[in-house]
Amino acid sequence: MSIRVGAGFARSVREFFTYLGPTLIVSMAYMDPGNYGTAIQAGSTFGYTLVWSVWAASAFAMILQYMSGKLGIASNQSLPEMVRGSLRKRRYVIPYWLSAELAAAATDLAEYLGTVIALNILFNVPLLYAAIFGAFDVILLLALTARRFRLLEYLFMLFISVISFGFLYEVIVVKPSLGAILTNSLPLTGTQLNALSILTVVGIIGATVMPHALFVHSSLTKTRAEAKSIIEKRQLMKMHRNEVIVILSIAALVNVAILVVSAAVLYPASQQCLAFNPASSICSIVTVNQAVNIMAPLFGALSATVFAITLLFSGIASSATGTLAGQAIMEGLLGRRINVNLRRLVTRVVNVFPTTVAILIGLDPLALLVYSQVLLSLLIPLPMVPLVIYTSRKKVMGEFVNRNATIVVAGLVATLIIALNIYLVYTSV
Repeated sequence: MSIRVGAGFARSVREFFTYLGPTLIVSMAYMDPGNYGTAIQAGSTFGYTLVWSVWAASAFAMILQYMSGKLGIASNQSLPEMVRGSLRKRRYVIPYWLSAELAAAATDLAEYLGTVIALNILFNVPLLYAAIFGAFDVILLLALTARRFRLLEYLFMLFISVISFGFLYEVIVVKPSLGAILTNSLPLTGTQLNALSILTVVGIIGATVMPHALFVHSSLTKTRAEAKSIIEKRQLMKMHRNEVIVILSIAALVNVAILVVSAAVLYPASQQCLAFNPASSICSIVTVNQAVNIMAPLFGALSATVFAITLLFSGIASSATGTLAGQAIMEGLLGRRINVNLRRLVTRVVNVFPTTVAILIGLDPLALLVYSQVLLSLLIPLPMVPLVIYTSRKKVMGEFVNRNATIVVAGLVATLIIALNIYLVYTSV
């Protein structure tokens, strides 16, 4: 019996790694530089008290990504293709496509900035040159893996491993309070919500649930399901569920690690700053550069270097995810294939231009993130609403249609996210 159980477990693990890929690529949207920014801000301003919001945002993302991947397997179509079929007329499709492209470009801007900042920290490259060098990261990565998509998935395994083990090292070195982490993993146990903390929570959710990730997941899983029988699709659905749970749980742990490391390192510094400047709002504003500068003397240069390396890998990998999402959006909504290299080049030019201009006029590139996050808040309903609708239709999903409980939960999650993002836009404008 034990031999049989052991063999069954080994087979399940082997099947899991054989399938592994779609959620692996999508998960980088949940460990991108935008998450670094919001988690650092939360930890430095509120300490451990907003840990629960990272768990909540990750749970929301897990539900929605599972549904997106399920749509691709059940229908053999991606979410953009489904939307094109529903809108039908070109005068409706084009505005939707342009809005979806805007969301992909705004997302990629944050990821590209992460690469630029990491190059600046690691190699002391001036921001202007880093902006130019950083423009070639995804172009080279995707060009090298163009003929073997599985090789790209292996590289994503490497990226996620580096980021995960990097933050495991940071947690070991920094030694955050385990008691505080556990206590504040439950909502509202450590702080009374006020305008600033609510805004921070909304920022964490906004940086976690991303439009492009919902678009691209269905595109990645549909390639796994092509020419598959219903029995094979049932097996794929099981592996998809397992992949979402495992990989997005790792992403959640990384995001929590960023916040708790920030809480342990930066929160005491911000409180000390407030002790000398009670009326100052500068004390709670901590950038990635400042976080690295504070970490180095306290925990050694290696801890600061590891942090910057994880940011670099995060920027490169999440940019690749964004580029793949842009391709899926264009091909799905317009119904035509495009030159992949041209798509990568256009995506990078779109993001290099505003960043370079900001640097030349002396504006902090991170200021661009504020506007990109507000833009994403406006555009999140584009994929989320049709995703919930399609996966709840038996005509589309067949036996894989959402159960009533899933429909209720997904509807509540979508409503809450939209309401929070409306609040973010209202308070940011």
